[in-house]
Amino acid sequence: MRTIFEVADVVTKTEHPAINHTLTDLGIVTDIDLRDNTVELVFAFPFPEIPIKDALIASIEDPIREMGLDLNYSIRTMDAEEKAQFMKMEKEAWRK
Repeated sequence: MRTIFEVADVVTKTEHPAINHTLTDLGIVTDIDLRDNTVELVFAFPFPEIPIKDALIASIEDPIREMGLDLNYSIRTMDAEEKAQFMKMEKEAWRK
């Protein structure tokens, strides 16, 4: 049986492919929980539709499945404060 600490370790180390920060640092992945064999989390995106949404979800889902767990997630749009913080971090850490 996996623990929430093992799950959080994997999730919080997953980096954004174009920004030199993790998805949790950027506020994209929030509210990580483990119920039985299912990881539950929230993806918060700065805009309703972003081109790499599926890739970002897969970057979390693939290692979760490799741990023998399922992923259940919801998606929401960041509020103004979250989006401002994301945009600031994106500008400062964009990979060239």
